[in-house]
Amino acid sequence: MSASVESLFEPFRLGNLELPTRVVMAPMTRNFSPNGVPHAQVVEYYRRRAAAGVGLIVTEGTTVGHKAANGYPNVPRFYGEDALAGWKEVVDAVHAEGGKIVPQLWHVGSVRRLGVEPDASVPGYGPSGKVKDGQVLVHEMTKEDIQEVIAAFAQAARDAKAIGMDGVEIHGAHGYLIDQFFWDGSNKRTDEYGGSLANRSRFAIELIRAVREAVGPDYPIIFRFSQWKQQDYSARLVQTPEELDAFLQPLSEAGVDIFHCSTRRFWIPEFDGSDLNLAGWTRQLTGKPTITVGNVGLDGSEFLAFFGKTDEVAQPSGIEGLLERLHKQEFDLVAVGRALLVDPDWALKVRDGRLEDIKPFSRDALMSLA
Repeated sequence: MSASVESLFEPFRLGNLELPTRVVMAPMTRNFSPNGVPHAQVVEYYRRRAAAGVGLIVTEGTTVGHKAANGYPNVPRFYGEDALAGWKEVVDAVHAEGGKIVPQLWHVGSVRRLGVEPDASVPGYGPSGKVKDGQVLVHEMTKEDIQEVIAAFAQAARDAKAIGMDGVEIHGAHGYLIDQFFWDGSNKRTDEYGGSLANRSRFAIELIRAVREAVGPDYPIIFRFSQWKQQDYSARLVQTPEELDAFLQPLSEAGVDIFHCSTRRFWIPEFDGSDLNLAGWTRQLTGKPTITVGNVGLDGSEFLAFFGKTDEVAQPSGIEGLLERLHKQEFDLVAVGRALLVDPDWALKVRDGRLEDIKPFSRDALMSLA
């Protein structure tokens, strides 16, 4: 193993969380859990990656126990005895291979459409409502609704700890519910949950505090956030390091241990005048460990194939720039998405210098759990 690659395979420790490598499997929706229950193929899907050098697995998005949390068919639940039993099998398989795993806890918010499981009559829930031709497409959340969703996240975190998960990740990115509160494009509220970014962050802060109370002081909480949204790739919550600092500090103080900083290309500087990416700035401002992500191991192509919108093929690429940034401690952990989805042995091939053996990514990879 070359000296430059060694940093990716060094252990990481934060409190009671000990990871064998710095490689993280990024959360990627797979739609292979009928009735929301992970089955044997899902167990094997995660086990293979833990066995092949992934230090921390962040599961695909798992819906919390709220009637409007889900937005897509066959995504797994993180509530109910059957689903939790399925996840317990995943946990045990990953641990048997020496890996660690956390669920990504998810509520899609206003992205949900009428007709979607589990109850087709339930509309999306969001910070602001939407009515068309007299039909409620998005229900504007009341304060009671907000507290119900917060309670659902807290319960999911409690259940994660009970079945042996190594922490939890709260999905606050990409235009889903928590991010919908952050973003002024989707949050038009005039109460204490709307207006300034500080007010728009109140929902997330209360939610993180509730999760922290549910799991205790030593249980890892990861928070994923992004500037970009699926609805608007150019969207930005903040424009300057000072604004980012003001946004992050209350989340950090509420109980976040690790920030998962979602960007579309990890090598793009976040602000003018510095080469730091979003994870780099977040680590510098908060002092908390960060996870970088965004086209790691691929050639920089768009990821529309992941959403089934193109037949493009993303070719493997070197990670020299990534390793240099990691060595300089710009960030602590590296999340790999599509490259690891299509090739469960990605980490081993990188470690052993077998880059020519890494598989390219195309939409065909989405058709099965390899």
